[in-house]
Amino acid sequence: MEHLIDPFARPISYLRVSVTDRCDFRCTYCMAEHMQFLPKKDLLTLEELDRMCSTFIGLGVEKLRITGGEPLVRRDILTFFRAMSRHLESGALKELTLTTNGSQLARFAGDLAAAGVRRVNVSLDTLDADKFAAITRWGRLPQVLEGIRAATAVGLKVKINAVALKGFNEEELFRLVDWCGGEGHELTFIEVMPMGEMGEELRLDQYWPLKDLRARLAERFTLVDLAERSGGPARYVRLKETGQKIGFITPLTHNFCESCNRVRLTCTGELYMCLGQEDMADLRAPLRASPDDAVLEAAIRAAIARKPKGHDFDYSRQRVAGQMTRHMSHTGG
Repeated sequence: MEHLIDPFARPISYLRVSVTDRCDFRCTYCMAEHMQFLPKKDLLTLEELDRMCSTFIGLGVEKLRITGGEPLVRRDILTFFRAMSRHLESGALKELTLTTNGSQLARFAGDLAAAGVRRVNVSLDTLDADKFAAITRWGRLPQVLEGIRAATAVGLKVKINAVALKGFNEEELFRLVDWCGGEGHELTFIEVMPMGEMGEELRLDQYWPLKDLRARLAERFTLVDLAERSGGPARYVRLKETGQKIGFITPLTHNFCESCNRVRLTCTGELYMCLGQEDMADLRAPLRASPDDAVLEAAIRAAIARKPKGHDFDYSRQRVAGQMTRHMSHTGG
């Protein structure tokens, strides 16, 4: 079958799938504290998620990242991971992975590894328990650290994703680097993104450009730029003194769209061809309209034909141009 190619000759080989809009945290840059969650009937069932993802895999998707909300709070989510493992066994799917807040990892790490997951990304912005409680509102740091240890114990590689937040975790830069180095975790810093109706002022106050963070790192370490790409937006350096690899995801100061190979599916079956654009395609309707996958395939191909060349996030004019009104939790990061 002909694989998915967008209008700019980019093969679409990476699908991020949000399996729930619910989360057991309320991180301040991601969700409102009192979120209105979607009715259960609007969400794709686990069987529908299987059919949807299997169709994408049949069209050339080789990497599947499961997101949320918090994916591990969805009831019976292991059923879905186990179902996807058949595509790993066939060789059609090269990687099955997830992004998590880590709160449920102690419970699920072993089962995830058994289903073929080999690495996980854990969102962790601070190693200070009080600050962690403040930014996640509902989270507890010891529970997350226990989950990370459990993941490591069953052989999962852990990558830490830290959102760079001015005035919040600036002074923890070297603590985070040292901790990840000591634990053997990769570390990627992410610029805060203008998502959700949480006020322009807050976004601009939080914005810590990674070029500034990088310059601070360079005061202590020799940074060696790496050519490698993970198939994603991160740019990597190696710290010469420790050998650590550090990633930077800079959607605002570096437009990384030229090599974009991904699309995002929400838990309600909306396909976003670009994180930084509002255009989306409803795939739930064709999925539910017919048991024939050809109808769904046609809808997917039509959506990919609308994938834009790039996004337009911009903070440079001291207002958030290109700000998205939906919350990050809606599209799964």
